Order: sequence, then C-alpha cells, then structure tokens
Amino acid sequence: MSFIRKIKKNGGIYLAEVENSWVDGKCVQKHIRYIGTEIDGETKLSGSISDIEIEEVKVFGPLIVLDHIAQDLGLPDLLGEYSPEILSLVYAHCLNYQSLNHMKTWFSRTDLAMILDVDGITEKTLLNALDSFDGIDVEHMQLEIFDALNKKFKVTRTGVVYDVTNTYLYGKKCPLGKVGHDKEGVKGRPLIQIALAVTQDRGLPLFHKVFDGNIHDARTLQDVVSSIKKYKIKSGLIVYDRGITSSENIETFHNLGWDTLCGIPIRGNIKKIIKLNIKDNVTSIDNRVQCNKTIFYVKLIPHEMESVKGILAICFNKRKENDLHESRYTEIKCAEKLLSKGKKIKSGLEVYFDSKGKILKNKILEAEQFDGYSCLFSTKKLSKEEMIRLYFDKDVIEKAFKCLKGITQLRPIRHWLYDRVLAHVMICYLSYVLLIILKQHLSKLNISPEKALQHLDSMYKVYMQDSKKKFKISRIVTLTKIQKDILNAVDKKLIKMKS
Repeated sequence: MSFIRKIKKNGGIYLAEVENSWVDGKCVQKHIRYIGTEIDGETKLSGSISDIEIEEVKVFGPLIVLDHIAQDLGLPDLLGEYSPEILSLVYAHCLNYQSLNHMKTWFSRTDLAMILDVDGITEKTLLNALDSFDGIDVEHMQLEIFDALNKKFKVTRTGVVYDVTNTYLYGKKCPLGKVGHDKEGVKGRPLIQIALAVTQDRGLPLFHKVFDGNIHDARTLQDVVSSIKKYKIKSGLIVYDRGITSSENIETFHNLGWDTLCGIPIRGNIKKIIKLNIKDNVTSIDNRVQCNKTIFYVKLIPHEMESVKGILAICFNKRKENDLHESRYTEIKCAEKLLSKGKKIKSGLEVYFDSKGKILKNKILEAEQFDGYSCLFSTKKLSKEEMIRLYFDKDVIEKAFKCLKGITQLRPIRHWLYDRVLAHVMICYLSYVLLIILKQHLSKLNISPEKALQHLDSMYKVYMQDSKKKFKISRIVTLTKIQKDILNAVDKKLIKMKS
C-alpha cells in the first residue's frame, strides 16, 4: 500500500507518494510520484488546482478531541473487542445521538473509520457491541476510570454528592422497568432508577448503579455504601437530596465516620419546628445568605434525627415563594373557569373549591403556609453560608443528570432486553465521563463542553484526488482561533495534527 513520505532537501520539505516492497529479504522503497511541498505546515500540491477533485468531506474536529480523551483514559483497553463500536456510540451520544438503525448513516458522515480504525458500522455490530457489556466487569471498569481520573486531576476524596433520577422505557417487557414515582409526574410508565455518585468539588464521576423503577431513592443509598468504600473514600461529607433522606441513612453514615448534609422533607414534626421559629423575623439582614443569584434567609437551630445530633437550617426563598403563589393562583383561576363551564379540572385542585365552584380562600392560605421554605440537616458543624453553598450549589450532580438525559440522550430507552438497558445506561455514563473531562480542560477558556464541540463541528477533513496523477491526499480545513484555543486546551499535540 502506498503512503505519503516527507523528504527534507535543501532546507525544504517535499512530499512524495511511495510504496514499500520486499526484495531479497530487504524492504525497498519505490518512488511513485512527486506530490508537492510542505510550507509552514501547509501542503502545497503540484500541478493545477483544477486537477484536484474533492472525494469526501468528513466530520473530524469534535471526534478527534473525544477520541483523544478516551485514548488518554485507556477506554479502548477497558472495552475489549468491540471498543470501536462502543466508542462510536459514546461519541454519537456526546454529539448528535442517532438510534441504532440510523447510526450507519451518521457514521459514514464522520471520519470515525480512520480515527477508530474500523471498516464500518452496522446495526448488527452495534447490537453485538451492546451485548458485549455482559462480559465486562462494569464495576471494575468504573474503578479503573476513577483511578485514571485521579492520576490526571488529583481527585479530592473528602466529599461525595449522590442523587437518583429515573427514566422511562418504551414497552413493558424489560424486567427492570417498574411503575414507581415518576419525577416528571407522568403516571403508568415503566421506570428504571439510576443512581450517580460524583466528587463534590468538580463533579468527577465515581460510579453509577441501575435499580428497578419501584425502589425508593432512600433505599438505593444503603446499597452504594459498600461501593463508596472501594474508592478509598474513608470519610468526609456526603451531600444528597431530601428524596433520599432517611434516619437510617444518616445513622449508617454517622457510624461509618461520615458527616451528612441533606435536605429534609417538610412534614410532621418539621412543620411544627418551622412554625415555632418563623414567629421571629426570619427575613432580617442577619439571616441573609446569597448563593449565586439566589437570596436565602437562613436560621440555624440544634436538631436530632433519631440518635444523631446535628444542625437544622430553616431556609426561606422569597422569589420561590412568589413563584409558587403565582403558579397556584394561575391554576386555580383556570380551574374556576372550567368549573363554570361544567368541565373537569386538574387533579388536586378540587380542594380549593366548594360544591358550588366557589374558591375557598382559607384552603389557599393553608397551602401557602410553607411556600418558599426548605430545610437542611447537617451532622457537621457548618455556618449557614457553608450549608447553603454546599447544598444548593451542588449543581454538579444536577448538571450530570442534565447531561445524561439531554446531551447524551439517556431517555427514553428503547431497548427492552435487560442487559441492553444496562449497556445503554453505561454508554451514557461513558459519554458523561468524556464531557466532564473536557470541561476540566476548558476551565480557563470559560466555555462549556457542548459549545466547544459545536465550534469544532465545522472542523472537517477533506479527502482529495488528483484526477491526472491519481494520487490521493487529505487535508484538515483551516482552523479558526477558537478551534485552535480548544485544541490547545485539551492537548497541544492536537494542534499539530496533519493529514
């Protein structure tokens, strides 16, 4: 097979198409044709430009960046035989997700065949790739990925943010899919629960787990306690949402030497505590705490959950109170019009009306009583500013789920075989890993991974052929300044890429 050789001569760089062959046991290089020169890193072809024909234009920029991160992380070795197919799915999820039956078309528009050194992609090979996860120790893989992240970024091992989301499946054949509490408020859909643990400081992924859709969020945390130990995070602060909070979870982590910062649902005794403590003026300047663009008024009081002592933070957000008021008023007024016409109203709104359709203002006042309030519980002695920042600024996990559900197209899951559902979630998890690493590289540029990949989307590789001399050559289109900045931020070697 012929290839392009660079020949340094008289201070210049000349390009020639050559071919190696074996003669009497020795490798002999045969000159086929002169192609052109290289000046300041740019290829100058010989002959007329009219002889050059464009054969193909391939998407290149975003893929070479994602592949560089994957290679640096050692993913090909971890993924085994079907690593090219799996990585093509991971990159597709990061960029422009396509269903399996459309992947072949998407793949053909990219330069992945060259980047991943794979002949082609078919729906069958992709399904085989998903099925290959059955032979991969996913827990071990996640540990290996975390070790690689630790070597690269020196992970802080003193804080974990944990949360659970759910997503729905098409069809009802998958044994994982169970009807549970849908966080989007839609009833009757088969769900799966996906738990995610990330580092508190930068959102670097520790691990994910998949549970049946009817398992309560609080129960999932008990299951991952052993997983946290494997990451050699012996103690620290674990932050989680009120949906996961339980006395059992707090006590478990307390006994393990961990501190907890969690949300507390406003019900039962917590309602009584809030009523007793809001008699004073909560919205005084002494209680004011700003977190990003949100203002909270916070009062701290000692509190116990079962046998574990800590601090309860009663938090009030005026803007949220107003938003809830207005949203409720809008729904009630719309319901009033519907009732006047004898039509059905949204479930739950009937409590605000009497038998004649008249609005019951006392019921509205009851509902408004705790609007804008939220409660946090911490077993660690923290200031009100620290509690607010650590809990409400825990958007690392929210952004992770947003990434999984949005950019990486976690939902809806169309596979119904048990192992393929797990494989699909793992593909999304790997996509998140690549995007969060890209985010670390881009920190000084103040640009998101999504925007960076969009900028690189116009970085094409062009395949050309000289119609007379019949030699072929490829070129990367001229880079813009922002594209150069992005490539340099990821790795300076990428800016030196040549066809």
